[in-house]
Amino acid sequence: MPQLFHGKIIRGVGGFYYVCREDGLIYACKARGLFRKDKIKPLPGDDAEFFVTDETDMEGSILRILPRKNSLIRPEIANADQTLVIFAVRRPEPNLALLDRLLIEVEKKQLDPVICFNKTDLAAPGDIERLKSIYRDAGYQMYFISCATGEGIDELGQCLAHKTTVLMGNSGVGKSTLINLLCPQAQMETGAISEKLKRGRHTTRHTELFYLSEDTFLMDTPGFSAMELLLDDAVDLRFYYKEFDPWYPQCRFNDCTHTEEKDCAVRAAVERGEISRERYEQYKEIYLEIKNRKKY
Repeated sequence: MPQLFHGKIIRGVGGFYYVCREDGLIYACKARGLFRKDKIKPLPGDDAEFFVTDETDMEGSILRILPRKNSLIRPEIANADQTLVIFAVRRPEPNLALLDRLLIEVEKKQLDPVICFNKTDLAAPGDIERLKSIYRDAGYQMYFISCATGEGIDELGQCLAHKTTVLMGNSGVGKSTLINLLCPQAQMETGAISEKLKRGRHTTRHTELFYLSEDTFLMDTPGFSAMELLLDDAVDLRFYYKEFDPWYPQCRFNDCTHTEEKDCAVRAAVERGEISRERYEQYKEIYLEIKNRKKY
């Protein structure tokens, strides 16, 4: 029996599953036929046992997929610990309505969301403090970084350590720059895979993981940027705004939606400045969106 290794599937392209061994070496592996028979589809993020079939060409064969602690359908990934939601302080201006939708969607998938604002070197006076004040009481971890100057990168790295983190961010916010900063070998790896497959430069059409250090991976996927909010009931939305928690037990009605009811403690806290008005206005906008959608 050949020696077995443990590793994590970092991408699946062209019939190959690229498995990152615990020491960071990457092998192009085929999945054994038993997976098709047992209807098991290997996913990026899966932990796997494999053996090497060709050490020179770094090829192998996956023997077994280890039990998953979680898996998602859209995008298809496994064993994620948290999501890093990246926006820019400026250029482009942060779309906070979109940010709230992304945070809700991440929490629905039972992942821990972390907020990251890039391009602090472009911030105007008051930008950073304004963003902090909006999300300060919402219970999210927040990081302010500059990929251009390196500000905040070490602190962010501590948040990522020993976890598999899904990156979420639209074009222009510096997601690719952050990946290359944290994982300089990323461009080299994707170039080598493109050469093996005899195709052009690899783009983020497929979910892929980047190895940073032992037990630490960044997961880049195209599936999280284009997102629709699929809450079933508008009333459930209030539970995704943690800054409401100290106040809604004081509302007059147990099922208060915090939009128009009398004696609403949440609205009163907004008026007193104890809840961010911007967050509250975004809450109302999303609430009406979900409520009106159910009418059709």
